[in-house]
Amino acid sequence: MLENCRNAKERWGGVSELIDRWLKERQQLLVHYCELSGESDRSPTEALSKKFVRLCEALVDYVSAGHFEVYEQLTQEARDFNDGGLELASKVYPEIQKTTEVALAFNDQVDGRILTEEDVDTLFNELSRLGEVLESRFEMEDFLIEHLHNAHAEKVASV
Repeated sequence: MLENCRNAKERWGGVSELIDRWLKERQQLLVHYCELSGESDRSPTEALSKKFVRLCEALVDYVSAGHFEVYEQLTQEARDFNDGGLELASKVYPEIQKTTEVALAFNDQVDGRILTEEDVDTLFNELSRLGEVLESRFEMEDFLIEHLHNAHAEKVASV
């Protein structure tokens, strides 16, 4: 029994660490986003192209970690606690997937190349849309963390 308690704390404590690391990645993503959205010089320079590339790298890393690590763990936790979380996840994940498609489309537009003036204009227009999509995504992710992970924190602590 003691071993089961230790395993539960290690398992769900690990999820908390994973989420904490992921939220730090979110913060970095936001730093890159704000740096670009506040850019006053929108001339197509190599420096500006590099800022878009850094944003896209952070964006793809964040989205990937969500889909391939965090959501998987949250789903497993919902499955293990069997308290309605899987149904909740099945409603929210498709909406998150829509934001992933927007993020990946933005990344494809940047594609690591030196940008033309037309590219820069398009990307700054898309940057605004990306910001709205990310805000929506973050709200959905926070909702899932609250309902699929934080809701079980006391249960895990008491095990």
